[in-house]
Amino acid sequence: MRYKKAYIDSLNLSDRQVESIFIYHQDYVIEAVKTKSTFMPEVWSQTFGRALKRNIIEAKIIHTHLGLTLPLKTFSVTPNTQTLEFAGLHGYNERSKHLLQHLQALKQALAHTRVMRIDIAIDFKHKIPKRVIEQLSQHREPFQYANTTYYKTAKEKKSNQRVDIKIYNKQIQAKLDYPLYRLEFVFKGSYFHKFALRELQSVYKKMEKSIYRTTGLSVKIEPIYGL
Repeated sequence: MRYKKAYIDSLNLSDRQVESIFIYHQDYVIEAVKTKSTFMPEVWSQTFGRALKRNIIEAKIIHTHLGLTLPLKTFSVTPNTQTLEFAGLHGYNERSKHLLQHLQALKQALAHTRVMRIDIAIDFKHKIPKRVIEQLSQHREPFQYANTTYYKTAKEKKSNQRVDIKIYNKQIQAKLDYPLYRLEFVFKGSYFHKFALRELQSVYKKMEKSIYRTTGLSVKIEPIYGL
């Protein structure tokens, strides 16, 4: 059987006091944006291009020696844990390469953090195949938000805690000089049983099966080196 390659594009990792990993590390600097004594939402918006949501009760930015910025968030529903986000691991620029380097360098320190979200990217050099769209549309309705098309069941509506499925023009989003379309599955915390980063590969099969059932695509998720 011929498989389509799929890649991890984003990981959200949670634990108590994730920032302690970075406090005494010379390659990282922590900037407080929202704490009991600090509130600078404009810094967050300028750094990440999105507003600081109200359900984030504490927000910090991890600055790396390679010039990257990582969001570190504490949500109101989980006030005792911090969530670190690695977004854009499978890109087509230097930033993605550097982000992977940081994740690999931190794998030991982050080994026992809980995985809260995994974004799986499946890229096509031309438009998404018609058969995939037809399969998606059998039990889901598309709706457009900005430049992204989401596929939702009636039960899921616009928000759910298990899976989001979306399609967008990666060429426009990443300012590439060649055509590229992305089918993306966002697997969230409720989709998984509790597991740690060191167990990451144990959930690949489950995600691959979900992608096949939904789209008819047989995919193989490419492991991140060292994880």
